[in-house]
Amino acid sequence: MLTCSKLISGGRGLAAALVKRAPTVELDWDVRQKSRFDATDSTGRALGVFLPRGTLVRGGDVLVMEDGSLVRVMAAAQAVLRITACAEHGSAFDLTRAAYHLGNRHVPIELQPDHLKIEPDHVLADMLRAMHMTVLTVQEAFEPEGGAYGSQGHAHGHGHGHGHGHSHAHDH
Repeated sequence: MLTCSKLISGGRGLAAALVKRAPTVELDWDVRQKSRFDATDSTGRALGVFLPRGTLVRGGDVLVMEDGSLVRVMAAAQAVLRITACAEHGSAFDLTRAAYHLGNRHVPIELQPDHLKIEPDHVLADMLRAMHMTVLTVQEAFEPEGGAYGSQGHAHGHGHGHGHGHSHAHDH
């Protein structure tokens, strides 16, 4: 097994041709928010990834293996709820309001100019539909915003303080 303890965010500083030729590894959001995981790259190599705690892995990031080889991370398509404003009765403001209500619940959320994405959750889907949002389950890559939930370590429960633990309620 090849191990990796270094990540280059977005492949910054690497030659584009080098990154393009690198093997890839497809990871869903659950895996990409862990700092330690095993995976298999596109050439069939077993990878053991050990990144600094709290590292979020994004699509487009590049893993540097112990032997110096590179592996490009791709965000795997996964089931997500795609939320849009009702084309007939809605407005762009509805999307802003939906983002606010989701943000209050501290769920990971991907913000796009014309839609939002969250992980499947029927309670939230019902809430959004009651707000006249269109909610569809689709298979797409999920790249939520960094931010409040990123520092809470909700997937791995190793709460590490960043000196702003209790101010969340006040800075929204």
